[in-house]
Amino acid sequence: MSLEVRLETLVLPLRDPFRIARTSHGEGSTSTTVIATIRDPRWPDLAGTGEGYPDRFYGETPATMAAVMPVLVEAVADVEPTAYGLTLASARMDQAIRHNGAAKCALDIALHDLVGQLLGLGLPELLELPREIPPTDFTLGIDEPAVVAERATRAAHFPALKIKVGGPSDLDTLEAVRGVFAGPIRVDANTGWSRDDALGLLPELERLGVELIEQPFPANALDDLGWLQERTSLPIIADESAVVAADLRGLRGVVAGVNVKLAKVGGVGPAWRMLYEARRLGFRTFLGCMEETSVGIAASAAVASLADWVDLDGCLLLAEDPFEGLELGADCRWRIPEGPGLGLRRRGS
Repeated sequence: MSLEVRLETLVLPLRDPFRIARTSHGEGSTSTTVIATIRDPRWPDLAGTGEGYPDRFYGETPATMAAVMPVLVEAVADVEPTAYGLTLASARMDQAIRHNGAAKCALDIALHDLVGQLLGLGLPELLELPREIPPTDFTLGIDEPAVVAERATRAAHFPALKIKVGGPSDLDTLEAVRGVFAGPIRVDANTGWSRDDALGLLPELERLGVELIEQPFPANALDDLGWLQERTSLPIIADESAVVAADLRGLRGVVAGVNVKLAKVGGVGPAWRMLYEARRLGFRTFLGCMEETSVGIAASAAVASLADWVDLDGCLLLAEDPFEGLELGADCRWRIPEGPGLGLRRRGS
């Protein structure tokens, strides 16, 4: 494919402040993401749209994405626009340059969108996956306990809430949320706990009916993750420790589950393969996201049937999503557009 690629950096206001233990993108008030638009001169009336969320934790920014994109485009230049070609394109990108998951993700999603349009297939059909997917939870960032509880009240129609922790008021926050929400609570420390933090909180988490604990310790602290999993029946989910599929084998016997995100692993195809491999190895699977537009969320939803838990609320955190076409049902399950490719359109276009 002789591709022409355009990258657009969007700085989008968030609906509510959103802070986590590790960092705060835009100081918790905005989200910075990159939209890729690709065209092939052979099909001038079609354009593929993709998205990559550059996370500094993984060494990415909009500038690094722009710098490596020509390398990635060159790597896929002679790949045919077929389902097999998409798999080959992903392998070629990995051979061309290591890491850079967000840049690969933006190009990979855009390629899937373009090929889906060419073949007249939606992404689930292109991937041979069902459209029926689990419902998404809703995530609440770190803030004063009363503020988090108020946001939990507004989000109480979701089947589960994911609460960011790793601050000084974790227990008070969870008590406040439990006071207004009876459903499952998932906690995500984003590497923010020590062993002492976790050991002190563990009985309280079990008392409060917490469903799972996501990435309590630093990414490379696998011994700590295994130590905590041995002390609780709650599933410990690796996120920052599970970036790509090659990380899975080192996590066997350490944690119960892994969080797969398209922006980490490099797009739709790599996420499909990582989720499949994780299930084969006996992990429980969690499909997550960043503070993305519905481009990234729709692409993620296409592989969500492979996940035990779904956390695809990124576009719901935005004050306004610049894309439309993806709809959330009353049961909090994403309704993937029926049209070919992603089936989305730019709002106002």
